[in-house]
Amino acid sequence: MPLPPAARFDPSRPAPDDARCFEYWERFDMLDNVAAHSRLVAGVATFLARRAQAVGLEVDVPTVRASALLHDLAKTYSIRHGGNHSQLGGAWVAELTGNPVIATGVTHHVWWPFPLDLDRYFTPLAVLYADKRVNHNELVSIRERFQDLIKRYGIPMNLQDRINATENQALQLEELLSQTLEVDLNACDFDSGRLV
Repeated sequence: MPLPPAARFDPSRPAPDDARCFEYWERFDMLDNVAAHSRLVAGVATFLARRAQAVGLEVDVPTVRASALLHDLAKTYSIRHGGNHSQLGGAWVAELTGNPVIATGVTHHVWWPFPLDLDRYFTPLAVLYADKRVNHNELVSIRERFQDLIKRYGIPMNLQDRINATENQALQLEELLSQTLEVDLNACDFDSGRLV
């Protein structure tokens, strides 16, 4: 599979601010619990983006934040009507924002099918990682998040291979982010950057 183009900030396509993202939430009737989850995911992703800038990566913090705020835009619709919330949400976000980098973070927040390359794909990888650290509206370890997924959805053994692959990818990404950003992400509160 060929690699997609690098997901880099394009100043001609600025990111929507928080207020605009919240308008999109209202337009698509986002459930309160999904909104609470999305706020916390955005907090984690924003921390990662700021830290990336501090260590010299080319990262646009508002782009990462908007992608994280909008990553579950289609979740409520999918709960009510079915469908793949990440794919549908990515299409909606592409149309709403005209920003393919933000949309890529939405489309791929469940699984990243390409190499884990922070230089080329920081935004979608930050959103994917942040989503894997937030269970409902609580910051948890990756292992806790995936244990809850299996328990909550009653995923049978024959389907757990896919969940395990996603968990392994998240753990590899966590290691890469920790090394690159020079911070132990398991010991971080993602608010002030303090160790917990």
